[in-house]
Amino acid sequence: MSAEETKPTSEESSIPKPPTSNVFSMFGAKKDKKEEPQESNKKEDSKSDDNKKEDTKASTTAEDDDEAAAEEEEPDVEFTPVVHLDKKVDVKTNEEDEDVVYKVRAKLFRFHADTKEWKERGTGDVKFLKHKTTGKTRILMRRDKTLKICANHLIQSDYELKPNIGSDRSWVYTVTADVSEGEPEAQTLAIRFGNKENADLFKEHFEKAQSENKSN
Repeated sequence: MSAEETKPTSEESSIPKPPTSNVFSMFGAKKDKKEEPQESNKKEDSKSDDNKKEDTKASTTAEDDDEAAAEEEEPDVEFTPVVHLDKKVDVKTNEEDEDVVYKVRAKLFRFHADTKEWKERGTGDVKFLKHKTTGKTRILMRRDKTLKICANHLIQSDYELKPNIGSDRSWVYTVTADVSEGEPEAQTLAIRFGNKENADLFKEHFEKAQSENKSN
């Protein structure tokens, strides 16, 4: 046989070479060997996750213990007030030496001669106060809420209660020395009550006080 006969033909050279190990791996020849490391890796990952969770739980518990310890270690601080209010302040009303003979609710008006009109002075309790030593009776009236004095005068024997025109529950009278604003001042006052009964009782006590003040 000649050398030409032994030389491979073009058909023989066109036959593909046997597949290599890389080719087999593409078709899963070594599938079992490669899956084992993956499963082990998963197990290791799961273990690492569990370890992380345990570490996180341990750190959270430690933080809670630290916070609880910090709360227990908080000092009890007491603040002492700078000003002590042990003593009670006695507020004097200048009524301590008097007895309340009669008290009734009313509304008071004052006549202003310069403007020729009546102006309201206030609404509150009118009190007949009788002095324990002198026996003199005065009228004292304070406004609601503010308790500011709007009438303060002795009941003189020459004062005269006159019915207010068109009303059976109101009286008008003139005083020579009302000291509600500090200095004695002559004023014309009108006092009005909730009903006729209270107006009549006011007049009764007013006239009684006039008689007692005159004798004292």
